[in-house]
Amino acid sequence: MEKNRGFTLVELVIVIVIVGILSIVAVPIYRGYTRKAMLTEGKSLISAVENQEKIYYVEFAKYYSASQTAFDTILDIDARANKYFTAFQVTVAGAAFTATTTGIGGATGMSVTLNSTDIKNKSVMTVNGVSD
Repeated sequence: MEKNRGFTLVELVIVIVIVGILSIVAVPIYRGYTRKAMLTEGKSLISAVENQEKIYYVEFAKYYSASQTAFDTILDIDARANKYFTAFQVTVAGAAFTATTTGIGGATGMSVTLNSTDIKNKSVMTVNGVSD
């Protein structure tokens, strides 16, 4: 009599349970990493706005205010090709400015804000919607 080869039902169930446990742990971690990756687009956009604002300030001794826009010819910033952060806004208050961008699509609920007190001091960038 030949012995049957193959896996028993118990062995298959054990493998399925192990794979299920691994996926329960791995999927939330993966989602966190993808959201952080999306956020780098917003940080890059706000950094570009900061650099252009500093250049504008050196030339004109004031900051430039931009309403919610994806493309600005004065600051020479084009966010239309971005996937998650496609627009930015700059508000000016005296010798300070605040630049903000908000995520869309998969980055909904995320935002990046930069507060610059003046040209001499370091700006502060805050991020909302992603936990470490």
